[in-house]
Amino acid sequence: MFRTLTINLIKSRHHINADSFISKYSKKLIGTAPVKPKNIQPAKLVNAMEDKSNFLLPNNQRFVELDSSQAFNNLTNKEKLYAHYLSKAAWNGGLIVLIQTSPESPKIFSLLHRIFIGESLEKLKESAMKAGVSEDDFQAFLVYAGGLFANSGNYKGFGDTKFIPNLSKESFELIVKSSKAYENDNTHILKLWQKVQNPIYSLAPRLTSLGMADKGVTTYFSSNCTEEDSNLVNDWMKTKRIEAYICRTFKTVSDDGLPLYTIHLASVESSSKPPLTMDKEKYKNAYFQVTRGDYSALLKLAGDNLAKAVEYAANDNEKNMLKHYINSFKEGDLDEHKEGSRFWIKDKGPIIETYQGFIETYRDPSGQRGEFEGFVAMVNKEMSKKFGCLVDGAEGFIKLLPWGQDLEKDTFLRPDFTSLDVLTFSGSGIPAGINIPNYDEIRQNEGFKNVSLGNVIPAAYKESVIPFLSEADKNLLEKYRVASFEVQVGLHELLGHGSGKLLRQNADGTFNFDKEKVKNPLTGKEIEAWYTEGETYDSKFTTLGSAFEECRAEAVGLYLSLRPEILKIFGYEGQEAEDVIYVNWLSLLWNGAAKATEMYQPSTKTWLQAHARARFVLMRLLELEGDGLLTVTEPEPDRNLLLTLDRSRLATDGKRIIGEFLVKLQTLKATGDAAGAEALFARYSRLEEPWSRWRDIVMLHKQPRNIFVQPNTSLQDNEVKLKRYPASAEGMVASWVERFPTSEVDDVLEQLAEADAKYFAELEPLANA
Repeated sequence: MFRTLTINLIKSRHHINADSFISKYSKKLIGTAPVKPKNIQPAKLVNAMEDKSNFLLPNNQRFVELDSSQAFNNLTNKEKLYAHYLSKAAWNGGLIVLIQTSPESPKIFSLLHRIFIGESLEKLKESAMKAGVSEDDFQAFLVYAGGLFANSGNYKGFGDTKFIPNLSKESFELIVKSSKAYENDNTHILKLWQKVQNPIYSLAPRLTSLGMADKGVTTYFSSNCTEEDSNLVNDWMKTKRIEAYICRTFKTVSDDGLPLYTIHLASVESSSKPPLTMDKEKYKNAYFQVTRGDYSALLKLAGDNLAKAVEYAANDNEKNMLKHYINSFKEGDLDEHKEGSRFWIKDKGPIIETYQGFIETYRDPSGQRGEFEGFVAMVNKEMSKKFGCLVDGAEGFIKLLPWGQDLEKDTFLRPDFTSLDVLTFSGSGIPAGINIPNYDEIRQNEGFKNVSLGNVIPAAYKESVIPFLSEADKNLLEKYRVASFEVQVGLHELLGHGSGKLLRQNADGTFNFDKEKVKNPLTGKEIEAWYTEGETYDSKFTTLGSAFEECRAEAVGLYLSLRPEILKIFGYEGQEAEDVIYVNWLSLLWNGAAKATEMYQPSTKTWLQAHARARFVLMRLLELEGDGLLTVTEPEPDRNLLLTLDRSRLATDGKRIIGEFLVKLQTLKATGDAAGAEALFARYSRLEEPWSRWRDIVMLHKQPRNIFVQPNTSLQDNEVKLKRYPASAEGMVASWVERFPTSEVDDVLEQLAEADAKYFAELEPLANA
């Protein structure tokens, strides 16, 4: 999935009494004892002001409206009803991401949401200011809330770094205690505040980013899990042919003192149901079991709304798709979601497009577990026509790729490629384009879909600042960045993610390639490695997988954007086409130099975002191998950089360098050579001098990413109305108040978080230090 825009954008899925609801559907693991936290030395806090500032959302944080009103208003009432219930399902399922982000995120959401539904912002502000809160502090409170809602937690959806409020803990507490929610139920609100106040503000090194063990925070594994634990779990799951998309792993201690790993599947149902669930068994001096019932209450809400949407589906493919999604959520059966994805692929050119479930694996430290995502969007016919022309020529364009026919799919699976205006996108951030499903066997053998989210791109570019370029390049970028990015999205999704073969040995011992004839382009010898039964790209490449694949797709976009016939499809010819090509290369490489290193964590020497690492690799490739094709200099020592790209050499040296690199990337991917891929990426993604020092200059120019304010739909007398909100922190808060007008979801989130708390006990001493 094309998770980010080239410039300044953050990427892929019934009211009941809360007490009875949770008691019926929540899953409690039995027969296991939580691991007691080890004695942890108090962590040294990040206390330098320049460091702390990197974790703040400023009071002038940009909010932009994601406007889909024109496309929505063109829908029939039946289509609006379909979109309405799909949106409700997506928003309810999207609350799962709070639980997937950090142990405290569900509780912070509950605290803020309870405060905001208790009274109007005007009254809350009036009470807070009477208590001594300044106007700036109250604005900072709203901005923090907007950031938490947008990112589905207190870690950024793009970059995975923590953000904290831009006001003191004392002022935050004054606002909490000034609220009507506190007045009405001070015991509960105070208890919530006491639980979250230290985790909200703590900048202990391990708590500043997402990651495994001492490298960060994750809730995909219990906090006592290490990379060695992850590898062991991966090995066991491979023996059982279990894919990890819908699970989390909790490590406890069995009665005999050996580790017990519980693989917990996301589902409504929590009872034992072999073969989905598995009883405890021993493997490599540890025990393993599979249970289900994770996120039960929220998946029930999502499934109920999908069931209502079925009544308004346009055809049998949509009905079958939703029924399989519902069953997957209910049972915890990944195969059911795959079956739903097959019907999704068959639903060509729908007026309303949706995809929901545990989709993208970017934020799992092991690169295999999916974050919940749900989107609902309407077709943009004008841009979709251009993408349709790109699909028409795709079979020929793929033949232009430099790795040759042997490493390409045997048959081109013609995908659906549409441009959509997003109505709803739940999760930790909104992408510009999507290529799904991510299931290897479906993508390779049955097909996929490409989606460009047309109203996201121009919204994301509002008011952005462009450092490190000459005035001439800035002017060109301003003029053509949207146009060039639409071209890059099309090439990245369709011909990047949609191309390339995985060489595989089948269960019967046969191969999906001619083992006697196919040669490795890097060695000239016979193919010596491939994927065996049960192995997938994600299971082989694990933590590197997302960055490596995004780099391959980005490189395909650069390589093929040089073709005049492709630019013509998008309406660009002559000098204008040349400018669009140049801006496409310039903007991606600028991003690799001017933005990507924001996502690098020097203390752990890790990249926190797949696209950032991918773009940095491409930038460094051209800088190191281009002999002056791309240069980065320091015109103002310690204050400024200047990136210069020689546009006259793009079609010659640029094409050659990217082409040779693409052959390496595709060969390593096709043969499952994860070790070779790690070595290749390590060379170009290390922050050596001067880049280790230049990262400080990049951080000086860091800008907050836009936060999207999304609309709501509501049902009034069987007619669906669209409600838009101002592009501001106040508008963001109002949208979430009206999205969830009661505290029922807060009750659900708190109870789910409490049930998980014992698995993250090791983090408490760090937050409270």
